[in-house]
Amino acid sequence: MVTIKAGPLAELVRDVFVKAGCSAAEAERIGKYLVSANLTGHDSHGVARVPRYLSWQREGVVHADRKVKIVIDTPVLAVVDGLKGFGQTVAPQAVAIGIEKARAMGLSMVALKNAGHIGRVGDWAELAAEAGLVSVHFVNASGSVLVAPFGGVERRLSTAPFCVGVPRPGEPPIVLDFATSVVAEGKVLVASQGGKKLPENALINLDGSMSADPHVLYGDYGPTGLRRAGNGKGAIRAFGDHKGSGLALMCELLGGSLTGMKATGEGREAFGGNGMLSFYVNPAAIDPEGVFPADVARYVAYFKSAKPVMAGDEVLTPGEPEHRARQQRLADGIPLPDETWAAIVAAAREVGVDERRIQHTAAG
Repeated sequence: MVTIKAGPLAELVRDVFVKAGCSAAEAERIGKYLVSANLTGHDSHGVARVPRYLSWQREGVVHADRKVKIVIDTPVLAVVDGLKGFGQTVAPQAVAIGIEKARAMGLSMVALKNAGHIGRVGDWAELAAEAGLVSVHFVNASGSVLVAPFGGVERRLSTAPFCVGVPRPGEPPIVLDFATSVVAEGKVLVASQGGKKLPENALINLDGSMSADPHVLYGDYGPTGLRRAGNGKGAIRAFGDHKGSGLALMCELLGGSLTGMKATGEGREAFGGNGMLSFYVNPAAIDPEGVFPADVARYVAYFKSAKPVMAGDEVLTPGEPEHRARQQRLADGIPLPDETWAAIVAAAREVGVDERRIQHTAAG
């Protein structure tokens, strides 16, 4: 395990993507948001993704420096084509459109399609919360068939994230952000690189047996090579039995079918991009008396006052563990499994990042 400070790590990722042909601004965004995921404890959506992003770019399935195309535009809704740009570039453009419309009209909806991997969806809920807006996001990955529905053993779903953000004046927002599978695919990736082990029921084999072995999803792989989910015969399980499986289906239909990205399925492109259907609400437009922020504060305090199961523990709100992880990792650095760091170093060398730059990052 190596531990690297957030700043130098983000700068190294930036340098990697500049060498790969991205503009300095885009490369900096990619570094910022990948490291942000690590800071919040979501290593599955962090810098472990660097080799895969580079592979997609080399294969021509994701492209540098795209400006979104607005396909449909009304005062309250927009359909936005990401043109297969990096998610860290096209997703914030789509969110900005939603924020602008919600500020003007009180409510907005944005359908984003053909976006490269948008990373941690909570980042986009946090952007909306910074603007004082409530947001709800349904996401799918059209080319990513990874998850077995409840009652099945074959892959039929993407990890289909769902996210809700609620702003709180003077406090970090409440952000509920999760894959509708037992684990995100990125957590399987991290586990395959020597990181945190999976729950014993995270994966399912074709015979119906449960597993925590990443080989179920990836098949055979080396220490630093790319993992390809299509090489394994098993699947990730949907979380929460029929409830999680049903929510995943809705994310596919809304984030995929309704946006025009199309729901997950066989025969789709080998492109790990996303569709995202987002709703934005301006509380000031429907709550002129200011009941909402005061009652959020009251109810959150009441929620957290419940007696914990274990003495000395506490009840946490969504987003609270991420906020605490960010504070700790900003101070102490980001822990990376040796294999994850080796894969990043190999990717940096492959695109021509100076060796001294790599060693400087490793030294902290």
